[in-house]
Amino acid sequence: MRYDLEYLSIPNVVRRAAETYGDALALVDGDIRWSFRELEQQMVQGVRAALALGVSTGDRVGICAPNRAEWIVAALAVQGAGGIVVPLNTRFKAAELAFILRKSGTKALFAAPFLDIDYVAELRQHEPELDALRTTVSLAAERGDADYSWNEFLAKGKGKGEDSAHASIDRITPDTVSDIMFTSGTTGHPKGVVLTHGQSLRAYGWMAEQYTFHTGDVYLVVPPFFHCFGYKAGWLASFLHGVTVAPMAMFDAGRALEIVEQERVSIMLGPPTIFQDLLAAPDRARRDTSSLRISMTGGTTIPEQLIHAMKDELSFDIVMSAYGLTEASALVTTTRLGDSPATVASGNGRRIPDVDVRIADDAGKPVPAGGTGEIQVRGYTVTSGYWDEPEATSAAIGDDGWLRTGDIGSLDDEGNLAVVDRKKDMFIVGGFNAYPAEIERLLLDYGPVAEAAVIGVPDDRLGEVGCAYLVLRPGETATAADVITWSRANMANFKVPRDVRFVDHLPRNASRKVLKHELRDIYDAGDA
Repeated sequence: MRYDLEYLSIPNVVRRAAETYGDALALVDGDIRWSFRELEQQMVQGVRAALALGVSTGDRVGICAPNRAEWIVAALAVQGAGGIVVPLNTRFKAAELAFILRKSGTKALFAAPFLDIDYVAELRQHEPELDALRTTVSLAAERGDADYSWNEFLAKGKGKGEDSAHASIDRITPDTVSDIMFTSGTTGHPKGVVLTHGQSLRAYGWMAEQYTFHTGDVYLVVPPFFHCFGYKAGWLASFLHGVTVAPMAMFDAGRALEIVEQERVSIMLGPPTIFQDLLAAPDRARRDTSSLRISMTGGTTIPEQLIHAMKDELSFDIVMSAYGLTEASALVTTTRLGDSPATVASGNGRRIPDVDVRIADDAGKPVPAGGTGEIQVRGYTVTSGYWDEPEATSAAIGDDGWLRTGDIGSLDDEGNLAVVDRKKDMFIVGGFNAYPAEIERLLLDYGPVAEAAVIGVPDDRLGEVGCAYLVLRPGETATAADVITWSRANMANFKVPRDVRFVDHLPRNASRKVLKHELRDIYDAGDA
């Protein structure tokens, strides 16, 4: 099935689900237990309110909140009004959020406090630079520093009829932009990946079908909604197939096991760390995990022994692996049913239908099977470009449509992809992409630091963490603890270097580019 042609838009998925699945349970979040009909009612009420708020075709609207029912309704409301959702990373600090809001020209912001951070209050200091931002809405019952509480926002829709909401949804086509997913890059600042309703419907409708999602399944969504993993492979894929969504705001292994038992959870996708934590949880043995059926781990390599443990000790029947990047709708390849644990652990599966994958040498020419080179992707999942970044778009996507991922990999004779190196210097911290250029830029804001270079180094639990090599300004002093404390206050936690080393100078080539491979050699030798 072509899910884009069948469903047309993300809000229309909810309307169709209400018709098809009716009173079946759509969403479980604390005291909220909505059927698919009730979810549609919530969405329509939200679209009416968004229209009353002034959201119209092409308007960008940010959402900064942990996984919760209101996040989903807010996204559907914005999209139903013709707007474009800009998901915001809840780990970002105010300056990082302000950059994205300013870059995207965000008109309104939905937010909810998380981990004692009131995002709206934190952003007040950046108001002068946020010219386009006119309205803030709290996703919580309390208004806080926002212009409207969630209930006050919904009440604004009373002046708009349901017909206006449905008419607005009817105007959306598969080619309408649904969201701008900001992803950091080697330039040191986040770039907005433009994606459409049709791209997401087609990719994740197919993925969920292949993974055997079906009515009666319950999906505990741990990956954050600000990422395609939680949003598109999470609640969107679920609603397409009548699956119940149980959002989890913050992962805790003990609480997750409790929800698995209580709600008979059958689907959990996420980075390997969450499954390692489930296996190590003290109360795992007394929890019933027999309902668990489907898993996919992504974002980093997967030990084969973990796959066996997930099947033998957590009761999963299906464990998949996949490869994707935001610029290609976060889905390029995936393993298939019947692939062995060794195949799942050693590679990232085969290309999805209607998407081409090749390995190219430095000159851009394809290399034969088994050869190593840059992974390049072409097909419907590839973004039309970065928001307001024509030069970056041209650098990433050639005239022939091939997306240069910057990742290094190889394809075997059967088309199985193996990623052998990360996107340039990128490393992955517990499933989150960390980009050295961005972290280095932030570290240079710390007064004593004159030069900074960051590399990813192995970590038993998180897979990789950052190690910062710093050159201090003449006459300045700082300790590793000072740097880490400052970093925790000024950047998202996954970006914070876990190891800080001071050097007299950074190794550079004739073009003054830092030689990261030499820093890795120094680290591996254990010589600070």
